[in-house]
Amino acid sequence: MDQLIHPTYASIFEKKLLDEIEQTAVLKKIPQDTTLIEIGDYVKSMPLILSGAIKVLRVDDNGDELLLYFLEPGDTCAMTMSCCLGHTKSEIKAVAELDTELLMIPVQKMEEWTATYKSWRNFVFHSYHNRLQELLNTVDTIAFLNMDERLLKYLNEKVKVSGDTTLQTTHQEIAYDLNTSRVVISRLLKKLETMKKIELKRNSITIRSL
Repeated sequence: MDQLIHPTYASIFEKKLLDEIEQTAVLKKIPQDTTLIEIGDYVKSMPLILSGAIKVLRVDDNGDELLLYFLEPGDTCAMTMSCCLGHTKSEIKAVAELDTELLMIPVQKMEEWTATYKSWRNFVFHSYHNRLQELLNTVDTIAFLNMDERLLKYLNEKVKVSGDTTLQTTHQEIAYDLNTSRVVISRLLKKLETMKKIELKRNSITIRSL
């Protein structure tokens, strides 16, 4: 496990904390599209992302979803931390965007390390700050951008997270993430294809120029 932890977290945590993480964390391999957390779940451990990506979504009473942000290697989820420390039910849904490896940290260790290690405290506060900024960006996107602009921003984020200009996704999946209809997404994607910005294939989109 040491070889998995160090490339991502050696520059963040001191060696003694890295050793403790190696001894106490549980390594999990999550296949793409697997749901890790549902609305209403009790969360008893916090994830540290080693590879892959996780998308965090809000879900309304009708089951409609809205993408809040992506978690990448080196990240953790501030909402998960809040649920762990507050012993409250999850208010978000988390789904593996890619095949993902992560370490699960027990809530008891989270509390202990906050008191013991400055690097852990800094990591937790930095994570809260980053997730808050991403939530504000999501609010700004919904409030101030039209759907054309939201779709472009979404596609750019997907390329960044996956590291691949060919996205394996469907029009319906994009519609779910952006909380709109498949018809709207299909129309906008066709418009982008006409502009030579993307190439549409069955269940995939290749980004040419955005």
